[in-house]
Amino acid sequence: MKNKLTVTIERDLIPKAKAYAKLHGTSLSEIIEETFKKLPRRKGASFSGRWRGKFTVVLKNEYRFRKLSEKYL
Repeated sequence: MKNKLTVTIERDLIPKAKAYAKLHGTSLSEIIEETFKKLPRRKGASFSGRWRGKFTVVLKNEYRFRKLSEKYL
């Protein structure tokens, strides 16, 4: 079921938007609807949630720490 929605845009853009829709044989409503359908949906956890628990603490006497500290410190 479709519902009516009021959209406010700059007055100068209205003729341009209507001309674009007419040129493509569609309505402004269809353009807006299709644009929102193409937006990516948020899937899963947030960025920090996806990385939580992926890293471990490295002790100073571990080989990885020694090599990285030699290179970058």
